[in-house]
Amino acid sequence: MPTELKIAALGALLLLVHIFTATRFKTAQYGRTWNVGARDEALPAPNPMAGRTMRAQANFQETFPIAIVALLGVVLANKTSATTALGGWIWLGARVVYLPLYAAGVPVVRTIVWAIGMAGLVIVIWPLLVG
Repeated sequence: MPTELKIAALGALLLLVHIFTATRFKTAQYGRTWNVGARDEALPAPNPMAGRTMRAQANFQETFPIAIVALLGVVLANKTSATTALGGWIWLGARVVYLPLYAAGVPVVRTIVWAIGMAGLVIVIWPLLVG
């Protein structure tokens, strides 16, 4: 199995971590009744931790489709290499670090880590753009 597919699968697991993390902090704020209910009621603004984990999840959901296209694209186009695998690992590693940084409210370093992850994706997708 190509490394890039394993990275994509690990990215899917990381999405689950984001979802469960945000849900845990939303449930802590709004209660279990909200969690198991229809969620039709208007809610107060999320507290800082719930808000940060929700935004981290949204950010991951915005960039994960790019990762899927890049990682699956190089596999389907038969353009995998040590470089595309490295780019994928850079992306995944940065995304793993990003969630706790965002949850902790670390501003500048979080953005640098995000940029490193995006650079990893550029490394992966590059062979599809120039080849």
